Amino acid sequence: MPDLAIARPTAAATGRAGRPRALLYLDNVTVSFDGFKALDGLSLIVDEGELRTVIGPNGAGKTTFLDVVTGKSKPDNGIVFFKDTHDLTRLDEATIANLGIGRKFQKPTVFDNLTVAENLELARKARRGILRMLLAPASAPPSELMEAAVETIGLAGRRETVAGTLSHGQKQWLEIGMLLVQDQELLLLDEPVAGMTDSEREQTAALIRGIAGERTVVVVEHDMQFVRSLEGRVTVLHEGRMLMEGSMDAVESNATVADVYLGR
Repeated sequence: MPDLAIARPTAAATGRAGRPRALLYLDNVTVSFDGFKALDGLSLIVDEGELRTVIGPNGAGKTTFLDVVTGKSKPDNGIVFFKDTHDLTRLDEATIANLGIGRKFQKPTVFDNLTVAENLELARKARRGILRMLLAPASAPPSELMEAAVETIGLAGRRETVAGTLSHGQKQWLEIGMLLVQDQELLLLDEPVAGMTDSEREQTAALIRGIAGERTVVVVEHDMQFVRSLEGRVTVLHEGRMLMEGSMDAVESNATVADVYLGR
């Protein structure tokens, strides 16, 4: 991998003076697996507090993009900065998580045998570190952050409900809550409405719109109706590159996008 010790990007350098600070900045990122370029010179900027949706056909590079941001995959070249100061290409997954980047995978990873409150408490203590978790009293009252999270995800009345008995959608909301109690600044949500009912999709869209602004949210999704309901900026990936960026109206009316993704 080439030396990436270069000057960090700035608003002025990227022509973004006067706009919100770029929380996440990727420039010319390439990731190859056995000669196949999962990302091919991808450049992308996500502003602080923004709600961004990333779409694209299978193999477009969406998962690899998330892997690079979270440190699971390292690029062959290119730069990835968080808050204009942290070069994510040089950091491991644990360090990146502790910077304030949280990822939710498509399949919920909650602890089914624990209650909603216990799942949230475990997530909160995990962010605080193993030593603090061992020293924390078992009867410690829930933090304000935990109370705010359980209200935000709509499970305030189910604090003592065992997670395994929740609906699929409620488990997804609980996992989002687990990121909130970790106080992550950037939330990466991978297909958060997969397998949900129509009602749960609507509630999830409202949940994500409510979170955005206070936090930065990037959603990878296939459900175009859900993407539209998020009302955020849309990035379309194709063959590891950015095909276009804009509103959902602009994306749906773009002939190239229709050819490669929307099937028109």
